[in-house]
Amino acid sequence: MTELFQYGLFLAVVILLVKPVGLYLARVFEAEKTWLDPLLRPVESGIYRLAGVDPARGMDWKEYASSFVLFGFLGTGLLYGILRLQFLLPWFFPKVLTTPTPDLAMNTAVSFATTTTWQAYAGESTMSYFSQVTGLAAQNFLAGAAGLAVGIAFIRGFSREGNAELGNFWVDLVRATLWVLLPISILGSLVLVWQGVPANFNPYVEAATLQGATQLIPQGPVAVLEFIKNLGTNGGGFFNANGAHPYENPTPLTNFIELLAIAVPPAALTYTFGRMTGAQRQGWTIFWVMALLFVTGVGACQWAEQAPNPALAQIDAAILPGGNLEGKETRFGVGASVLAAITTSNGATGSYNAMHDSFNPLGGLVPLVNMLLGEIVFGGLGTGLFSFIMVALVGLFVGSLMVGRAPEYLGKRLGPAQIKLVSFYAVLAPTVILLLTALAVVSEPGRAGLTTNAGAHGFTEIFFAYTSAASSNGQNFAGLSANSPFYNITIAVAMVVGRYGLVIVALALAGTLAPQRRRPATAGTLPTDTPLFALLLTLTVAVLGALSYLPALAVGPLVEHLLASG
Repeated sequence: MTELFQYGLFLAVVILLVKPVGLYLARVFEAEKTWLDPLLRPVESGIYRLAGVDPARGMDWKEYASSFVLFGFLGTGLLYGILRLQFLLPWFFPKVLTTPTPDLAMNTAVSFATTTTWQAYAGESTMSYFSQVTGLAAQNFLAGAAGLAVGIAFIRGFSREGNAELGNFWVDLVRATLWVLLPISILGSLVLVWQGVPANFNPYVEAATLQGATQLIPQGPVAVLEFIKNLGTNGGGFFNANGAHPYENPTPLTNFIELLAIAVPPAALTYTFGRMTGAQRQGWTIFWVMALLFVTGVGACQWAEQAPNPALAQIDAAILPGGNLEGKETRFGVGASVLAAITTSNGATGSYNAMHDSFNPLGGLVPLVNMLLGEIVFGGLGTGLFSFIMVALVGLFVGSLMVGRAPEYLGKRLGPAQIKLVSFYAVLAPTVILLLTALAVVSEPGRAGLTTNAGAHGFTEIFFAYTSAASSNGQNFAGLSANSPFYNITIAVAMVVGRYGLVIVALALAGTLAPQRRRPATAGTLPTDTPLFALLLTLTVAVLGALSYLPALAVGPLVEHLLASG
């Protein structure tokens, strides 16, 4: 009952915050008055003057996408330089830290610039305080803001008429940073410090263990990185253990707050979508389908993790009460670990608080499926909304064909050009994930990463890694040793395609819709804000996922479950 109360409370808080946060986001990006304007408007104007940006100048989808990609590549290059030169920069402790190799530095730079924050390293022994703050935390802000900007530009493709411009990327980037990420992160970080999360630049502490050995205890500006990694749907922990580390996530309250930071802004964008397009019912329809999928995932994972690990089933239940506790922090238990697994896998945020590699086969299957569906349940900041709408357009097209009606969404006609873009979007991620997984499975460098597990679980570890990378998520099955040139390069490829490839296609679709005039709804228009259409959306999600990935899931977690059960 405690776990059900926790799940219900979390979802209730998200629902209560959807409208006020969504309304605030709409006001920010429509340049309406907010209570932060007197403080931030002068700062915003100063940034435009310094950068030479004309805020009144609009961009079509090609220029918007080019600016987004250029900004991401510049961030990647800057972060790569910081990581490679960190031994020359402040707060580098040579007795503790090592400088990343070129391939690891490249992989890390790409991962943080794409909000994937895949970590093939231990932060406390690899990254200096300077790298953590000016490199990783800075990219968490900037990459998260860029993702939010793209989501807003996509919404404008449906809200504008007779105008090919989707806004100005640099303006959206600045407003996302100043009005959204910075103020919320400052408040959230202060709450984390209050709860015991460190925020200092002190050297590592030397402590003597009970056995007489010397132990180095890292400190550092943990709170600086911790809240924005969740709010920007980045992930990537200050420590190798991520949100399972007591310095990052010391109490159940911090766990609850950090998960809200992941889920609320993307969920609120459904309300923003409805307000900006003048179709509020449509926004709520999207949200409730997301909420249904979220509850389904929580229920499935909770059921799977309530059973003991099959390898430990012979141990007396009195010793291991409460289900599968392997890989879980005792201060969170099964309930908070399940909630985190579902929230982070849906929210494109690899900020896990338990080792998913230790979940039961079906328990680990749930976050894997969430990522395979394309971060559509709340999803990443900005990117989650257009991922869901892309799936909705597939369902709309199929539903329209079934009833003989013209496919239209919010008065915008979906012609051959739009359907081709939606179809390409639907197959791009599966193609990359499955091809790279196959390459790793059949190649010696790929199999060399399976230092702990082989068989079905080893396959799942590889499959999970490329799924996480292409979904801009970053969480992993820790049994895969991924810090090798092979994995650093191939996972970087998946991250680049999953971030820039999908965004370019989404912006291209928005660019073809923005010039269209809205058509009034007629008897030949399929309604898209009804419970029937919500059911169609849910079925479309299930069918697309099964068609794309069911064979791979059968080879991995499903067969592992059957073997463990037998």
